[in-house]
Amino acid sequence: MPAKSAFLLECGDPLEQRVSSSMEGTSSGEEEDEESPNKTSLSLETAAADDSAPYIGQRFLTHDEAYEFYSGFAKQCGFSIRRHRTEGKDGVGKGITRRYFVCHRAGNTPAKPFSDGAKPQRNRKSSRCGCQAYLRIGRDAGAGAPEWRVTGFSNHHNHELLPQDQMMRIMELEKCVEPGSLPFTEKDVSNLILSFRRFDQEESIDLLRMCRILKENDPNFMYDFTKMNDRLEHIAWSYASSIQSYEIFGDAVIFDTNHRLTALDMALGIWIGLNNYGMPCFFGCALLREESVHSFAWALQVFLNFMNRKAPQTIMTDQNVYLKEAVEKELPNTKHALSIWLIAARFPSWFNSVLGKRYNDWKNEFYRLYNMENTIDFDLGWSDMVNCYGLHGDRHIATLFASRKHWALPYLRGYFSAGLTAIPEFSKSINAFVQQFMSAQTRISHFVEQVAIVVDDKDQAVGQQIMQENLQNISFKTAVPMEGHAAAVLTPFAFSKLHDELVAAAHYASFHLEGNAFLVRHCTKTEGGCSVTWNQSEELVSCSCQLFESSGILCRHALHVLTSLNYLQIPDHYLPVRWRRTQSRPPKSLSGIPDHGGASKRVKALQSMVSALVREAAKSDERMDIATQEVSVLLSRIRQQPVLVNISGDSVHRQQ
Repeated sequence: MPAKSAFLLECGDPLEQRVSSSMEGTSSGEEEDEESPNKTSLSLETAAADDSAPYIGQRFLTHDEAYEFYSGFAKQCGFSIRRHRTEGKDGVGKGITRRYFVCHRAGNTPAKPFSDGAKPQRNRKSSRCGCQAYLRIGRDAGAGAPEWRVTGFSNHHNHELLPQDQMMRIMELEKCVEPGSLPFTEKDVSNLILSFRRFDQEESIDLLRMCRILKENDPNFMYDFTKMNDRLEHIAWSYASSIQSYEIFGDAVIFDTNHRLTALDMALGIWIGLNNYGMPCFFGCALLREESVHSFAWALQVFLNFMNRKAPQTIMTDQNVYLKEAVEKELPNTKHALSIWLIAARFPSWFNSVLGKRYNDWKNEFYRLYNMENTIDFDLGWSDMVNCYGLHGDRHIATLFASRKHWALPYLRGYFSAGLTAIPEFSKSINAFVQQFMSAQTRISHFVEQVAIVVDDKDQAVGQQIMQENLQNISFKTAVPMEGHAAAVLTPFAFSKLHDELVAAAHYASFHLEGNAFLVRHCTKTEGGCSVTWNQSEELVSCSCQLFESSGILCRHALHVLTSLNYLQIPDHYLPVRWRRTQSRPPKSLSGIPDHGGASKRVKALQSMVSALVREAAKSDERMDIATQEVSVLLSRIRQQPVLVNISGDSVHRQQ
């Protein structure tokens, strides 16, 4: 049994209470209601942290079905609901895209004004007190029938719920039965309410006990929490292995806040990164009682404390105004980007009905614009796209353009993202990774155990081993010495990315402009291209496409220039530590090739022969065919030989 799961055996004594942070409340203005309170139904029982609670991502076929479900949930809580506002009704054929259902005590009734000379009007007492409990659903028109998905939920009331005797009477009226004829008593309802409240409190206590036991077993385990009115408000935790991973792979972080833990009725935020094998890695998670600027700011503060105050270069999140404000406050020097795959996932519900048969063509045009190299071309292309598809006045298009600096690739070039801006390369793997946590929600102990299992890295180790074995199946295609050099240093994932760029580089031409400047463009193009500069004394190369700055992988344009300058190895600083098979830097003199005592001269001699081989073979197709065939046989023989690999500089082991 993994050490991280030992807490499941015994919980021990209750924890001492921590100093709690007070929650900041927010209020919203009153909006026009769509139905009067008289049309709503009152309800029974208490809020239960069980499967009957709404959760982010829950789906319904119709908005009426969602209303009935929320109404049924309200019957377990002791409050009534009403339909509040809708969005997306403006425009022909657009329909309703978002609905809000709220507690009947939401909002505030404004006092009636006095008119000069008129008789004062009596202001009747209103039941509304600004309660912010709500359920928000959004339309998701996918490949099948249109569906509605829960996109927001809060069950926090600022008023007392109905007492049992009133709820009993309402139930009698709803069921059209005589008083006292229900098959349960007021005491039964009271006991049920108390049991649910006890359940929520016990689950919170269990979670704190688990964290305490994990801390006792591993002093490097980190957790923090706050309580208010003896109720758990926030909690976050991270494992020692996660903190170590963050040291290397914490340059680009995803903060996924699109899930809710039903066992505690709390929003779940998960920090995720990408390791050197291109696989998601867990950094930490937080449970928040509500989604607010205060809650998100607390989570970010605690996360930085876990990670020794080391902020990521880039953090990627969903579109959330509260989270945006919290990131600006707590991570002022971190680039805040929006996850493009989360945006693209909403396209069907946003544009299918608007564009009809032209939807797929529009989507292809969007991706073309997304991958443009500069912001000027993007803005001009966006304007042309809006004109072409008649999207003037579409609020989603307007919102996307207004926030383009946070998601459009031309605006994100130069900010490191570990390649996480690719569409849709990482979306499926990250979603599958998150679902591993969400697969066990019935009790908090199951959830925490599932997190521990995922972090235990057994599946990760298997996946990395498979990818390592796949390296043997990669066929070299360029006969460029840099290809073999990169394969010896980088992980299979990183090498496959650089390999694609190296293969593409053969189809580009370079033009020496002046000094250290080059213009590089595809051999079929007569204009355009990328600007590449080369500093020979410091072995520094830069390209206007900024692929290396964004992903840590050298681009085809820079590789073409290095090849034309007869470089046999990629300069060491363009093989980042985060993409290497081992995270210790090799001797700088060999640019990534281990030194086994006198290896430097032998490597240089071999490189000289390889360079001569390439020059001679390139003189004719016949020579190239012979060289390729012979080198392939030689490479196969070499790979069959055992090799001594120096990993740390002083420890050597035999690798088959």
